[in-house]
Amino acid sequence: MKIIAVIPARYASTRFPAKLMQDLGGKTVITRTYEAAVNTQLFDEVFVVTDSDLIFDEIVAQGGKAIRSVKEHESGSDRIAEAVENLDVDIVVNVQGDEPFIDRDSLSKVIDVFRNDVDGKIDLASLMREIKDENDINNPNIVKVVVDQNGMALYFSRSVIPYPRERNVGVRYFQHIGIYAFRKQALIDFYHLPMKSLEASEKLEQLRYLEFGKRIKMVETTHVSIGIDTPEDLERAKKLL
Repeated sequence: MKIIAVIPARYASTRFPAKLMQDLGGKTVITRTYEAAVNTQLFDEVFVVTDSDLIFDEIVAQGGKAIRSVKEHESGSDRIAEAVENLDVDIVVNVQGDEPFIDRDSLSKVIDVFRNDVDGKIDLASLMREIKDENDINNPNIVKVVVDQNGMALYFSRSVIPYPRERNVGVRYFQHIGIYAFRKQALIDFYHLPMKSLEASEKLEQLRYLEFGKRIKMVETTHVSIGIDTPEDLERAKKLL
């Protein structure tokens, strides 16, 4: 089973333009992320996929592997699918370009889903962590997921799911953590399928997989990801580094 990591890296960012090219302890954020992915030793290869000549040249100059996007894309899955369509791989792991502090255990858990899936019934694996704070549960910027008894995703939403009509039944709320591992075929299928109403309404690409019958295995984690979305996040990252 050949397993690769792909880091989608857009240069433009609404909240923090050019954040991936910012300095983080003497190296750019995207280089830090790339090196962290390589250093996990979980992958046969690691690629950065980008629409930017600056990011492409930066990774290549550091001795890394980069792929230049040919088309414009609305989602990370589309960008990754274009990049891997002609690569001989089995499992593709999406690593976020603005999260240089990679948690190896979390990545290992999503990869193990496929190692243990001997019948090949699972199309994607992703992460979730329990949230208890009412502000988080009600925050539309925090994506929630509900699962069945086997940990398979039933639905993702920015709304509160499930709705707490009865509060004393032991419901747990889970935040979706945006690390994905895909079977290559599921990713290619996504690339060639149209956006439907659920995805368009919630602006959540994972709903396209569910709308077309793909099976997403969710793995619980306690890890809190550290992303760089603002200049303040960058300053915190420098202190952590």
